[in-house]
Amino acid sequence: MINKVMKILIKTLQKLEIPVPEHILVERSRTSEHGHFATNLAMVLTKVLRKNPMIIAEEIVNAIEPEEDFIQKVEVKKPGFINFFLTENTLQNVVLNVLERNENFGKSELGKGKKVQVEFVSANPTGPLTVGHGRQAVLGDCIARILEWNGYEVEREYYYNDAGRQMRILGLSTYHRYKQILGSQDPMPEDYYQGEYIRDIAQKIAEEQGDKYINDPDNDIFKNSAEKAVFEDIEATLRNLDIHFDRYYNERTLYEDGRIEKVLEDFKKIDAIYEKDGAIWFKGTEFGVDTDRVLWKSVINEATYRLPDIAYHRTKFERGYDKIIDVFGADHHATYPDVLAGLKALNYETNRINVIIHQFVTLTRGGEKVKMSTRKANFVTLDELADIVGKDVVRYFFIMRNANSHLDFDLELAVTEGDENPVFYLQYATARISSIFRKADKLGIDYQKAIDLSVLVTVEELNLMYTLAEFGEVVETCEKSLEPQQIANYLQKLATAFHKFYSECVVISSDEKITHARLLLAKATRIVLVNGLQMLGVSAPEKM
Repeated sequence: MINKVMKILIKTLQKLEIPVPEHILVERSRTSEHGHFATNLAMVLTKVLRKNPMIIAEEIVNAIEPEEDFIQKVEVKKPGFINFFLTENTLQNVVLNVLERNENFGKSELGKGKKVQVEFVSANPTGPLTVGHGRQAVLGDCIARILEWNGYEVEREYYYNDAGRQMRILGLSTYHRYKQILGSQDPMPEDYYQGEYIRDIAQKIAEEQGDKYINDPDNDIFKNSAEKAVFEDIEATLRNLDIHFDRYYNERTLYEDGRIEKVLEDFKKIDAIYEKDGAIWFKGTEFGVDTDRVLWKSVINEATYRLPDIAYHRTKFERGYDKIIDVFGADHHATYPDVLAGLKALNYETNRINVIIHQFVTLTRGGEKVKMSTRKANFVTLDELADIVGKDVVRYFFIMRNANSHLDFDLELAVTEGDENPVFYLQYATARISSIFRKADKLGIDYQKAIDLSVLVTVEELNLMYTLAEFGEVVETCEKSLEPQQIANYLQKLATAFHKFYSECVVISSDEKITHARLLLAKATRIVLVNGLQMLGVSAPEKM
């Protein structure tokens, strides 16, 4: 509808021979007294036309050609806003559109023919996924779902480091526990992985191999066994949250395929690196970052993580993605610019990369920070959180806030079965609508035999239909912003509109015509709620 209002404005400006601004802002009005849509176009044109915005607004309104059965009226409000009021029939037709398109309502083709990669989680297989990983996992998956809803071909990718220092420490940690299980009294070094999950892995090696490797701390069995066990745990955790990946990219392959060396060679050709203090440095200051960075520590013959990250992102360009989206935790805030600078030095179009940084998560109960013990480690695992509050709550709570905001995950609220719990509030709406239709079926009401929505004229009905119409606009906005919380906010708005409609309007009554129309409105509402929840990976129960 916004696009249609925009077209009316553009057509009117052309008719008046007024230059069309590059951007015309049309917004949904905040209150019904200001109509359904409003624009500040007249105030924007003041500088160009050198007229009072009220005069400009009146000229535009007087020149607007009436759109049959779409606009009821257009009016001017100080200091120059133009407000559009839609006809009742326009809003009633929204219900028909929803019912016709059903599970496709709200979908767009903005990304048709375009290939996008979303990389997220990418945690090294050194331990169970934590609550912090959970926010990134849900955020990345919801972004992928939103892009799919907008017609993109989406590939989800998980990149992990199995070649560096952390993996060596993982292997040594497992060996140390293995040695303790066989009787050693040597304490676990503080910088080793301390979690009980390491003991479980070591116990299995001891049971299967005995003391065969007691004097062989560098044997690959320790690192490989730990990596396999941890990754199986990670995959199981993600499956429980309905998150899957199309591809897992292994950092080790970058070394095996010679991609690390190739980056250094190409940097050398363009004079983007130099040697100093036993290391190879990238000339970051020449490519837009504030300092030079070490790429390779020659003394220990090992890359810093920036070098393989540059090599890895190079493969993304080689694989032909139209868009590349990276979802990182706050610990990447100061480092990803170096990777982008390296790619820019290699002449890649870094504007195709969209980096999303999410902030930290704090578990709270009653406003107090929660410290939870765990059998696996001295942190809260994502599995534990899901066991406590359930998959739907985990997913929804992680995307309720903008990724740039710190997130307080309120456990007390999360387990509450009441309207104050936003997940319960939404799911109660879908369940309530399903119960209405169970009652209608029991009464044998054939609500589709004669469709007439002209009787839907109450304030609550018109507001609910107007809110339904907003769904497609929100979905398209999310394609640009990559902010799933906008879907969550919209669904809360829609559920509120429905609950108000339900409390003020008797859906099944003795008036057959009104009953049929209200049932169709309720059905359309459930369709949109389900479609929105699907983008968030949250279920829409029929009973609660």
